[in-house]
Amino acid sequence: MAVVAIALAGCRLPSFGSFDAPTTQGQKTYHLWQGFMVATLVVGVFVWLLIFWAVFAYRKKKKDGEGLPKQTRYNMPWEVAYTIVPLLIVAGLFYFTVVAENQVTQVVANPQTRVTVTGFRWGWRFDYTDASGKVLASVVPPTVGQGYPQMILPDHEVTRVTLVSRDVVHGFYIPAFDYSEYAQPGLLNKFDFTPTRDGVFDGKCAQYCGLRHAQMLFTVRIMSSSNFHTWLSSQEAKVST
Repeated sequence: MAVVAIALAGCRLPSFGSFDAPTTQGQKTYHLWQGFMVATLVVGVFVWLLIFWAVFAYRKKKKDGEGLPKQTRYNMPWEVAYTIVPLLIVAGLFYFTVVAENQVTQVVANPQTRVTVTGFRWGWRFDYTDASGKVLASVVPPTVGQGYPQMILPDHEVTRVTLVSRDVVHGFYIPAFDYSEYAQPGLLNKFDFTPTRDGVFDGKCAQYCGLRHAQMLFTVRIMSSSNFHTWLSSQEAKVST
């Protein structure tokens, strides 16, 4: 039944409806999700087997007559087992969640690339900076009707993202990365991305922020390290002039 439910829900295997993230951080979340789904299937199948076993093994038979069947109660070993086992399962899931979350939120001391992402009504701005905070390049929202801003990242390098908001709370969400973070006024949220494969991925605001919330879209492009630094150098030249 659990397998049928997954099939009817349209879940892809082995992703179980999640994304095979193109970052090392997203892979931690992806594998955690897979583990949760496998655990869910195991528990679900076990419960269904117990239900069907009880239905068929203890169904009323002709020889039972009209009276009540033998009543069994106060089986202490079983009661202890079905109390402790679920607690152990929850504790195990909690442990693996904490481990994965710590790995996802861990930041390195010296990232190769730094970008400040600013959310505002109704768009996103990406400023590439050096370690001192000097702006090297900026990607600003294009004119209305001409597309959406694009954040460019180098593959196999650590990029430090500093997320801020200019006005209200926004949700910085990249579905393919299995990652979401709030952009909050007056608060700097910092996290790292380490891309592992090239591609273009959609991003959006995941927190309702007003009338044009649906227009707060952007894309993320992952390219080779050499192409990225060539692009960044060309943008630096524009800034210096």
